[in-house]
Amino acid sequence: MIRIALVGFGTVGRAVARILWEGEERPLTLAHICNRRVERKIVDWAPDAVAWTSDFGDVLRSDADVVVELIGGLEPAGDWIRQALEAGKSVVTANKQVMAHAGADLMRMAAERQRHLLFEGAVAGGIPIIRAVREGLAGDRLRRVLGVLNGTCNYMLTRMEAGQVSFDDALREAQERGYAEADPTADVDGGDAQAKLAILSAVGLGRKVAAGAIPLRSIRPVEPVDFNYARRLGCTIRQVSRAEVSPGARGDVTASVQPMLVPLTSPLARAEGSQNVVVVDGSHGGETAFRGFGAGGDPTAVAIVSDLEAIARTGVAAPRSWRPPAAARVEPDFEAPQYLRFVIVDRPGIIASLAGVFWRHGLNIDSVLQEPDWPKSALPFVVTLEPCSSRAVQAALTEIGALDFHARAPVWMPILPRGERSS
Repeated sequence: MIRIALVGFGTVGRAVARILWEGEERPLTLAHICNRRVERKIVDWAPDAVAWTSDFGDVLRSDADVVVELIGGLEPAGDWIRQALEAGKSVVTANKQVMAHAGADLMRMAAERQRHLLFEGAVAGGIPIIRAVREGLAGDRLRRVLGVLNGTCNYMLTRMEAGQVSFDDALREAQERGYAEADPTADVDGGDAQAKLAILSAVGLGRKVAAGAIPLRSIRPVEPVDFNYARRLGCTIRQVSRAEVSPGARGDVTASVQPMLVPLTSPLARAEGSQNVVVVDGSHGGETAFRGFGAGGDPTAVAIVSDLEAIARTGVAAPRSWRPPAAARVEPDFEAPQYLRFVIVDRPGIIASLAGVFWRHGLNIDSVLQEPDWPKSALPFVVTLEPCSSRAVQAALTEIGALDFHARAPVWMPILPRGERSS
């Protein structure tokens, strides 16, 4: 019987406990629960044999075989994971920040001590993506990962599209439903997905990148009108996390987290509500897509208990074999078609002015789209560009931003190319 110490008894911790106590008989016993001011957390449905404590030292001194870390954040969680490994205990965590920033060092420590460090719940919740790329796709060489990795953003974007509601209204709904925190910054501005993408790069692509080096762009500028134009282009809009091994001997990684227009034929477009989608592309096996609910207590708890079951099957002693990911730099520049939405005070010559700027930066216009019946004082229209580098678009937008016809700042999103195997 594997004895478990649960550190953190919030939404996910409670869900883990319920699965262990109320489900089928398992070779796992929850023996200890540690939480700050634990007296407020004690529940009447817990077995009498469970030891409750506010002192993590009690967990380290206990007979627990596995520590499940669910407190979140970089510290003290990272230090507690190190202490647990040093004490000879295996660790299961859903902590994306710790694994994104210190995962390689912690994995090395676990291997040296022949203990498990499993983290399926850190990425995409109930989707078993870590185990899939480590084991199910181990025979392939993965070159690219695409994902809708944040359920809050996906819920908001699909509500904006279906209900034609504003960003603020969609955020309010997400908060009321418990999908978004009171401070949604990490979700809507991309920090949550950034950490998950760094983990997927290490595990799936074998490339260790600094999570903070992955460029981010927020979904805040997206408006309902953008979905109207996206539909005319055969697309929808998603927050897309993307990492790809760059060609060349160094094997750097091109990566970003940003809102993108996604073809309706793409698996990414089929993520609805708070669902996540991960698409991996291998040199031999081609594309494989995974979809499911990535957020919330129950899906994450399923991933955690699955990791615990894996330890129960193999034993707490883990093999020493571990292949560290190769250190890689992040290149931010993808070449792709581009979507630019302008809101202008209408007058003659605006298209000509834009065309001149695009010409000076070597950018070719693919199409110009304008919805009817908008006021001339705040007229939205869209220019799409043929495939080009994001650096060139940024340089052109800097020049365009100085022009005097804008009613609001331009909105720029890449378009996921239809020629890629995600379509």
